[in-house]
Amino acid sequence: MGYRLGRLIDHVGLRVDDFPAVQQFYLAVFEALGRACEVHDADDELSLDELYIGPRLGGGGVTANLHLCFQAPDRETVARIHAAGMAAGGRDNGGPGLRDYHPGYYAAFLLDPAGNNLEVKVDERVTGRSAEAVDVTTGS
Repeated sequence: MGYRLGRLIDHVGLRVDDFPAVQQFYLAVFEALGRACEVHDADDELSLDELYIGPRLGGGGVTANLHLCFQAPDRETVARIHAAGMAAGGRDNGGPGLRDYHPGYYAAFLLDPAGNNLEVKVDERVTGRSAEAVDVTTGS
């Protein structure tokens, strides 16, 4: 196989029409999550981990009706992100609370300014992780 890191998705890119509004929303969400993102030229793109958000490229399309789910460490963070997203131009799509997907599934949902559905959740059944993240190095 050669290059398996234990995940299916390598990266996700969102392309939007109103990048300043979407950028403001995600900057607030990332700050509430306690994660710093990279801003690549204020009007160009922002990224965090393998999520890239930027304006529509040329005559290309925009990302519409995408569902993203971010992991949070606890219920308080879920609520903080929901409030921050609402204050930064998001629309409520399901306030913080337990969901009936399985016991301990606590989540909130927001529509970003482009209409994509952002879920933030904590799975309270998870009591530990083998690693917080995986750092990958590559050769030149």
